[in-house]
Amino acid sequence: MPNKEALLIIDYTNDFVADNGSLTLGKPAQACEAEIIELADAFFAADKFVILPTDVHRKGDPYHPETKMYPPHNQRNTWGRELFGNLKNWYEAHKENDNVWMMDKTRYSSFVGTDLDLRLRERNVKTLHLVGVSTDICVLHTAISAYNLGYNVMVHQKAVASFAEASQEFALNHIKFALGGRIIE
Repeated sequence: MPNKEALLIIDYTNDFVADNGSLTLGKPAQACEAEIIELADAFFAADKFVILPTDVHRKGDPYHPETKMYPPHNQRNTWGRELFGNLKNWYEAHKENDNVWMMDKTRYSSFVGTDLDLRLRERNVKTLHLVGVSTDICVLHTAISAYNLGYNVMVHQKAVASFAEASQEFALNHIKFALGGRIIE
């Protein structure tokens, strides 16, 4: 079976992207939308996997560290957790396909506490293309986990965003130089 690739669209939700999202990155995240949709279309057309690991929280969860660190965000069944903009429509149009799925995650890394690694290995996926937000938090932690699990990591620079330019630069450099990931400009 040939090695396969997957696109991971990480946390591209209203709370992280919309102007009035509770933990929004705002314009830098919104600027990624067209590139994310273009990549999703290309992966779908090539019969590759498109996975949407999406942060989810319970209101006031006393056991989750983010409850003390950030305002409430990405709570299940809220507008804030819905996919942002055209990605919501894209997902609705493609979610019945076996190569497209949205998955819950409760930590920064898409691998921690999920079955993502198992599902990727079942499908012989060896290379992960990462997009979404935030480059220096959830994208970076997913890249670190992917590296530790032996995946090839590629990050599409025009399809990721951080809260600050310095954080974006740090994360991309860390992925490139410490993890051997490829940054696609």
